[in-house]
Amino acid sequence: MDALCGSGKFGSKFWVLGVLLWCISWADLFYSFHGLVHGRAPAPVFFVTPLVVGVTMLLATLLIQYERLQGVQSSGVLIIFWFLCVVCAIIPFRSKILSAKAEGEISDPFRFTTFYIYFALVLSALILACFREKPPLFSAKNVDPNPYPETSAGFLSRLFFWWFTKMAIHGYRHPLEEKDLWSLKEEDRSQMVVQQLLEAWRKQQKQTARHKAAAAPGEKASSEDEVLLGTQPRPRQPSFLQALLTTFGSSLLISACFKLIQDLLSFINPQLLSVLIRFISNPMAPSWWGFLVAGLMFLCSMMQSLILQQYYHCIFVTGLKFRTGIIGVIYRKALVITNSVKRASTVGEIVNLMSVDAQRFMDLVPFLNLLWSAPLQIILAMYFLWQNLGPSVLAGVALMVLLIPLNGAVAMKMRAFQVEQMKLKDSRIKLMSEILNGIKVLKLYAWEPSFLQQVEGIRLRELQLLRKAAYLHAISTFIWVCSPFLVRLSTGLGPCLWGSGCPGMARAQWTPP
Repeated sequence: MDALCGSGKFGSKFWVLGVLLWCISWADLFYSFHGLVHGRAPAPVFFVTPLVVGVTMLLATLLIQYERLQGVQSSGVLIIFWFLCVVCAIIPFRSKILSAKAEGEISDPFRFTTFYIYFALVLSALILACFREKPPLFSAKNVDPNPYPETSAGFLSRLFFWWFTKMAIHGYRHPLEEKDLWSLKEEDRSQMVVQQLLEAWRKQQKQTARHKAAAAPGEKASSEDEVLLGTQPRPRQPSFLQALLTTFGSSLLISACFKLIQDLLSFINPQLLSVLIRFISNPMAPSWWGFLVAGLMFLCSMMQSLILQQYYHCIFVTGLKFRTGIIGVIYRKALVITNSVKRASTVGEIVNLMSVDAQRFMDLVPFLNLLWSAPLQIILAMYFLWQNLGPSVLAGVALMVLLIPLNGAVAMKMRAFQVEQMKLKDSRIKLMSEILNGIKVLKLYAWEPSFLQQVEGIRLRELQLLRKAAYLHAISTFIWVCSPFLVRLSTGLGPCLWGSGCPGMARAQWTPP
C-alpha cells in the first residue's frame, strides 16, 4: 500500500502522527468521563475541547491519506492547518508552565502530560509538512529534459519562489541561453490556451446563431412596424470580450482575491501602530501586549509582501495567456479569410493586431483590478483619515478630484497620439509589403531612393509622435509621483489655512483615537 501511494520519506510517519493526535484527544475525553463517573465534575470545556480536537484530527488524518492516494507531494492546506495548531497551542504552553511554577506543583498531571505530547506531535507534523514528498510511483513519467520547476515545487517553495533560485544564480554566474530556459507548463502552452479560447468563441457563435434562429419567426410580423417607425433591431453579435472572460475568468478571480487581501492588509498595519502607540503611552500595560502587537505588525507586513508577489505572478501570467490566445486566434483566422476580406484588410493591419494590439491587452490586464481596488482603497483611507484628522481630510480629497481632469486630458491626448501612430504604422508596413513584393521592379527602374524617402518620411512622423507621447508620459508620471506628497501637504496645511491651528493638527496626526 505504501508503494502504491507513492509516499516519500515522511508519508507513513505523517499518517501515524495523525492517528496519535486523534488517540490523545480521545484519551482526554475519556479521562473527563472517568472523572465524572468517580464524582468529579469537570468543566464543560474538558468535554467539548477534546471532542472537537479529536474530530478535527480524524478529518486531518483522512485528508492526509486522501492526498497521498491522489499523489499530492506538498499540501498547502495541511501546512496552514498545522501552523495554526502550533500557534494556538503556544499560549496554553506558556500558561501551563507559569501556573505550575506559581503553584509549585502540577495540579492535573494527566492533562499536563497529554497537552505537551500533543504539542510535540503537532510541531513534528508541521516540520514534516514543510518537506516535499517524492512523486508517486503511479504518476506519469516526465520525459521533458528541462521541466518547469514550479509544477513539482512544494507549497513553501511556491509561496517564497524558491523554485526560481537556481535560475537566478545561474543567470548571475553565466549568460542565459535558450537551452537554460524551462519548458512551459501544460496549461500555459499556446495549443492549450488557444484551443480554450476558440472553444469559448465557438460557444459565443452558437449562442448568437440560436438567438437569431429564435428571433427569425418574429421578423416578418414586425416588418410593418419597422417600416412605420423607421427602426431596425440591431442583430446580436458574438462577443470576443465575453469569450476572453469565460476562458480566463477564473485566473482573474484568483488575482482579484489576492488583491483584495493585500489591500485590506495594507490598512491593518496603521491600526496596529495606533494600538502600539497607546501601549507605549500606558505604563500599566503588560509587556507581552507590546510584543504581541509588534509580532502582529511583522506578520502583517510579511503576509502583505507574500500575497502581493503572488498577485503579481498570477496577474502577469494571465496577461501572457491573454496575449497568447489573441495572437493564436488572429493567426488562425488570417489563414482562412477570403479574398474579399484580404482586400479590405491589409497585411500591416493584421500584423499590428498580432503584435501591438495583443500586447496592449497584456499591458491592460494588470490594471483591471484597479477598477474596484482604487475606489476601495480611497474609501478606506478617507474613513480612517476622517477618524484621525476630521474635516481637514477634505482638502486632500479636493486635490485628488482636481487632478482627475488633468490626468484625463493627458490620457486622451496620449490616446490620440497612439491612434495616429497606429495609422502611420499601418501605412508604413503596407508600403514595405508593396516594396518587398515588387522588389524586382524597384531594382529595374532604380526607384530605391524614392521609396526609401517615403518610408523614412513616415518613420520620421512616427518618431515625432513618439517623442510627444514620451513628453506626456513624463508629465503623467510626474503627477503620479507628486500627487501623494501634495495630498499629504494639503491635508496637513488645511487646519492652518482654515484657522484651526497646526498644534492640534499635529496631535491629531500622532495621537490615536
